[in-house]
Amino acid sequence: MIAISGLAILAALMLAGWFWAGTLERTITQGLDRRLDSEIAILASAVDTQGHVDRARIAARRGLLDGEPGWRWRIAGPDGVLGTGDFPPLSEPRPPLPGAPGEHGPLPVPPPPPGPTLVEPPHPAEGRTEDGVRVHARQVTIPTARGAVTISAAAPRAVVARPIRAALVPLLAMLAGLGVLLAAASLLQLRLGLRPLHRLRDEVAAIRTGERARVDEDQPAELQPLAAELNALAADSERALATARASAANLAHALKTPVATLALDLSSDPPRAAQVARIDETIRHHLARARVQAGTVRAVTALAPAIGDLTAAIARLHADRGVTLTAEIPGDLSVAMDAQDLDEVAGNLIDNAARHAHAAVRVHARAEDRQIRLTVTDDGPGIAEADRIRATEAGTRLDERGDGHGFGLAIARELAELHGGRLILDQAQGGGLSATVLLPRAAPIDRRA
Repeated sequence: MIAISGLAILAALMLAGWFWAGTLERTITQGLDRRLDSEIAILASAVDTQGHVDRARIAARRGLLDGEPGWRWRIAGPDGVLGTGDFPPLSEPRPPLPGAPGEHGPLPVPPPPPGPTLVEPPHPAEGRTEDGVRVHARQVTIPTARGAVTISAAAPRAVVARPIRAALVPLLAMLAGLGVLLAAASLLQLRLGLRPLHRLRDEVAAIRTGERARVDEDQPAELQPLAAELNALAADSERALATARASAANLAHALKTPVATLALDLSSDPPRAAQVARIDETIRHHLARARVQAGTVRAVTALAPAIGDLTAAIARLHADRGVTLTAEIPGDLSVAMDAQDLDEVAGNLIDNAARHAHAAVRVHARAEDRQIRLTVTDDGPGIAEADRIRATEAGTRLDERGDGHGFGLAIARELAELHGGRLILDQAQGGGLSATVLLPRAAPIDRRA
């Protein structure tokens, strides 16, 4: 919009400059033509009906004809040529239209002695001197008894150009100043006009990060319908999310007892018990997706306490292997997601690292603009680069040892993507796996409140 406004202002100013330059040129040229026509009238008064030139009459008026440098005149008739010696050759004058009046009204001809009558007004002509100086001329042909007499008067073209330049310099400076003023006014107008949109964008971003649930509907008249629709969309998302969570909870409650009973019945049959455990992992996987798939409004969970609880619990689970888990989480970081969803994402990553680590697992996090980068590294064998994408697919196990079911990384990846983030697998420094998940950042929680 700013570029279009600037181009429009520039085009308007260029058009205005072109118009004023043309108007000035026409006005100055008309004044010059009238003066040249007056010189032609003076010269014509010295020509009689026989084509003779009264040189004494011209000499008496020589001061009016040669008053400025570069001005020239010439009378060409049956007796030869009289006038300035360096009169340039002229282009053919434009022929008059039949019955057309003079371009600038009747000639100011003083009462001459009996002589020829001007049957047509002077016509413009252009030429150049031997030095290449352009001249603007007026020319007329008078019929006499002994033949035609052509009278010409010329002035340097600079007579027109100088006043145009003198007038255009301040005019262009004024137009440039006007352009800067208009551009500044347009920029200010756009900034003021778009300020409500910027505020509305920030409020929508705050909804996305869980800092607020609604946008302010106190907007300009043009944006009030949009704000109302955004609030209606947020309300619909909340209702859909609540319904999805309730359905997931009902399904989990309905399946929990039968699956637990079946696991007890098959505890003496390890192969079938493993299949029941796999069914339990599958149910947990799809319930975790259902909790966030239907909505965009998220809770706010402090990161440090949640990671601290997870590392403590997983450390106890792997205490017999001597794996050390450390967490370095700034206390002011919060994520815009439910605590249970955060447990699913971070818990699966930490548990996967603890399963494969030789001795140590490290968890650390830092803020990056609107996201939080949570990284879990271990000193285990790691995952080959060619297998990293396949490792995040549901049900895929690259290591058949142990009691895992291949859903941990898949759950972490899908939950991160459903919250607008992603999972990145890489090689840790010194070997092992580095699993980084990007999570939506929320405003810090004020625990004093």
